[in-house]
Amino acid sequence: MPKPEFEFFPVTEVDFTPCEGVVPELTERVLARDDEAGTATRILRLAPGTDTSPNGVQVHDFWEEVYIIEGTMTDLRLGRTFRPGDYACRPPGMEHGPWTTGPEGALTFEVRYRTRPGEPT
Repeated sequence: MPKPEFEFFPVTEVDFTPCEGVVPELTERVLARDDEAGTATRILRLAPGTDTSPNGVQVHDFWEEVYIIEGTMTDLRLGRTFRPGDYACRPPGMEHGPWTTGPEGALTFEVRYRTRPGEPT
């Protein structure tokens, strides 16, 4: 089933839930999801002092666009810190992370999608 149709609604009506993996400081507010295609739109929250090293370097088989709303995130592999207003567009197969956050944590808006119908999931 494709992502559902929604008109504007307060995103605070959607609770944060734990993300997959072994880092409990990562939580997500899933705004729309297509489980069959493996796509989603979400707000990701990284608690203050989060270290995603246990999840390792991330690689996806889908496109991912990320916009940092609040806080800072440091990519440990690249040794670079990213701030509010920074944006990433990651094609399938692009490595990223692991990440750490400072005392303020971080909040991002993410869209995950596939470019063609029938692309492998």
